[in-house]
Amino acid sequence: MLHSLTWRKSSYTSSNGGNCVEVAYQPGHAHVRDSKAPDTGSRIVPAAAWRTFTSTLRPR
Repeated sequence: MLHSLTWRKSSYTSSNGGNCVEVAYQPGHAHVRDSKAPDTGSRIVPAAAWRTFTSTLRPR
């Protein structure tokens, strides 16, 4: 199932790696995983909760 998702890497990921996450969306859910270790699995959170979390990280 995870291999069929379209993963997006953080725009803050530098070309030399870094500590970043990837996220893939399904209706109502966000799958979140470590970009350096994608084969270790992901966490599934409600999409609304992920949007709320990421909105608090953006500079205002």
